[in-house]
Amino acid sequence: MSNGHSSSGILGLFLGFLTGVIWLLLVTLNVITTLLTLLTLGALAPILNILIGLIGFLVVIVFGLLIFKKVWRSYF
Repeated sequence: MSNGHSSSGILGLFLGFLTGVIWLLLVTLNVITTLLTLLTLGALAPILNILIGLIGFLVVIVFGLLIFKKVWRSYF
């Protein structure tokens, strides 16, 4: 049971942040577009590129904010 402590550690938050960064890199380096073109789904590439980019950006922002808040609380 929880005794008032957060169940998400700094490692989990960092891995979430890193996952968002990886998704943004995949979109930026056109890996998603190339993969969809190889699977003959090239028509879906622009839509999925935008969606994955937005999700990756939101993940980076949310987990970055959570990391900042956790470090801020432990510092002060």
